[in-house]
Amino acid sequence: MKVILLKDVRAVGQHGEVKNVADGYATNFLFPQKLAEQATEEKVKQYEAHKQAHEAELAQHEAALASQVLQLKGKEIVISARATEKGGLFKAIAAKDVLAAIKAEHGVILPESALHFPEHIKTVGEHTALLSSKNQKVELIVSIVPTV
Repeated sequence: MKVILLKDVRAVGQHGEVKNVADGYATNFLFPQKLAEQATEEKVKQYEAHKQAHEAELAQHEAALASQVLQLKGKEIVISARATEKGGLFKAIAAKDVLAAIKAEHGVILPESALHFPEHIKTVGEHTALLSSKNQKVELIVSIVPTV
């Protein structure tokens, strides 16, 4: 019997796959546990259409992220933080702080997964942060100034 898996099933397959399993296994285990449904032509077509729509949505989201990352190429972000006399910060600058500064200064909202630091920001001065999407990588200058 052909079934569409609704969840990952060990030794059978992963979510969304169409598999051929024994009739008894499907009716006595997969269907009652809501792990699979019978694969009719109509349901397979629905699933394929849903899968294509989801992939198109992901591609659109990725293209928007790439354009936002390119928009910030060569830009500088200024963050003020409490610092010691020697230039050390009382609190390290986190990704959420940099993302909030990007939103405030440039109006661009990025996910936290798009921002990477080569090293932790714990001192006053200029640091580089890497903004990346699937196809684009851009360096962003993060300037830390002490608050008075």
